[in-house]
Amino acid sequence: MEFKELGNTGVRVPVIGMGTWEIGGGISRDTAGDARDVQAIRKAIELGMTLIDTAEMYAAGHSEEIVGEAIKTVPREQLFIVTKIAPMNLHYDDVIGAAERSLKRLQVDWIDLYLVHHPNPQVPLKETMEAMEKLVEQSLVRFIGVSNFDANQMEEASSHLSGNEIVVNQVEYSVLHRSAERDVIPYCRQHQMTVMAHRPLARGVLSSNRFLHEIGEKYGKTAAQVALNWLIAREGVIAIPKAVNSDHLAQNAGAAGWKLSEDDLENISSHFHQ
Repeated sequence: MEFKELGNTGVRVPVIGMGTWEIGGGISRDTAGDARDVQAIRKAIELGMTLIDTAEMYAAGHSEEIVGEAIKTVPREQLFIVTKIAPMNLHYDDVIGAAERSLKRLQVDWIDLYLVHHPNPQVPLKETMEAMEKLVEQSLVRFIGVSNFDANQMEEASSHLSGNEIVVNQVEYSVLHRSAERDVIPYCRQHQMTVMAHRPLARGVLSSNRFLHEIGEKYGKTAAQVALNWLIAREGVIAIPKAVNSDHLAQNAGAAGWKLSEDDLENISSHFHQ
């Protein structure tokens, strides 16, 4: 597995992590696939995808519980656990309470990266960021980040932090969905924030893309691996594809450790130009 520095923290994280949306259910809890999902997360870790991304909103907290079950036999220092706070929990006391509940479900003593899942215009960002800094002060959270924030929202959130920096913005980003390239990614680069790409395979659409498949044939790689490699070739970008199938997990991990040529990177960019 390849690694990149997270923001300018000095901490290195895998360029391909494990997303968990729809693990444990969608909006509501569903335990039918728990055993399979636990095994999938353990397999991801074995393959080097030791960054696990989840959220309290996923499956009404059950996704976090599954992650907690999957990682309890793995030395904590080997993992980088990311979770997200729901937009309805952004008042000061609610932030603290939500983090404590997430820690309990995850069965861990600290969260490596805690993200505001979506901005909530009803709650002052100052209040939210003060609570996030309190969590860092209490050693319950190592790093602070955001998700689905535009450049102005990142700027405002940063302005309310006194002793910490926003190190990540998690946004939808793939060769098919490139709106983040307009403002979000330039802002993140300027301020040394990592871009964490969710839906990096556009919900599986890119896995069967003929153009990517043809490029992949030159490298002995799949269309999905080409799509992911294009992402991680970009400065400051890491990806968190979700998979539970062992072949798909192996494919995701195998998107790292090799490089598309400059010509192919440019061809892909041009082909999917928006």
